[in-house]
Amino acid sequence: MKKNSLLAECVAEVFGTFILILLGDGVVANVGLAPRLAAPAYNWNTITFGWAMAVVVAVYVAGGVSGAHINPAVTLAMAVRGTFPWRKVIPYWVSQIFGAFLGALGVYLVYMEGLIAAGMPNVWCTGPGSVFGQAFWGGAGGNALTSYSLVNALIAEIFGTAVLLWGVAAVGDTRNLGVGANLGPLLVGLVVLGVGLCLGGPSGYAINPARDFGPRLLGTLVGTTGLFTGLYWFVAPIIGPLVGGILGILTYDWLIGRALADKA
Repeated sequence: MKKNSLLAECVAEVFGTFILILLGDGVVANVGLAPRLAAPAYNWNTITFGWAMAVVVAVYVAGGVSGAHINPAVTLAMAVRGTFPWRKVIPYWVSQIFGAFLGALGVYLVYMEGLIAAGMPNVWCTGPGSVFGQAFWGGAGGNALTSYSLVNALIAEIFGTAVLLWGVAAVGDTRNLGVGANLGPLLVGLVVLGVGLCLGGPSGYAINPARDFGPRLLGTLVGTTGLFTGLYWFVAPIIGPLVGGILGILTYDWLIGRALADKA
């Protein structure tokens, strides 16, 4: 079978990440801006399920061409693992960030009137602590009982991304439970759902530097203020996932992969 060219793989990464952000940031905008039901019907669960479905669709679309990393942390982890060429890391990263930027642009076009009416709030990227009392405009939301520090948010991103890579590694490991390729994207989406429901509070679970940085750039360009204030934008959603991805893939190989290899 003829291999895909690097250009084709990068185009798939752009398209896959575009879909991820179009649907993922789209659900945030839907919850925050214009609920069609009573406000309490839209909550954190809505966002986590929306993001999970965004991952499922994106991976199904792009997976056959590029492997659907759609996440610089996944790309770096696979390169560190030795199963992805280092020469492709930067092209994949650029493609993922560009796709995320375009996805955020799509959200802006879909929700433009609502965003303008609300003063161009942040539906683009993550931040520390609960956002319900600070950034949801479609109805009364819950107030955070406490705030989370940058260090706490960083720890949450490291653990969340490690869990993501554990799931990705397990789903893709044919030596493990024999998951069919056609079910892989659905299962990865469920992993993301689990991360959001269980570990997403302190940082908003970026678990993907492109998912955060590309939309953060777009949000700044369309008039959302404060997105690059301080160091949060770099430390938690960029450094955290890159570190967590490496730790996740290495711990899977050390703790599970070796045992599977011995069993074979």
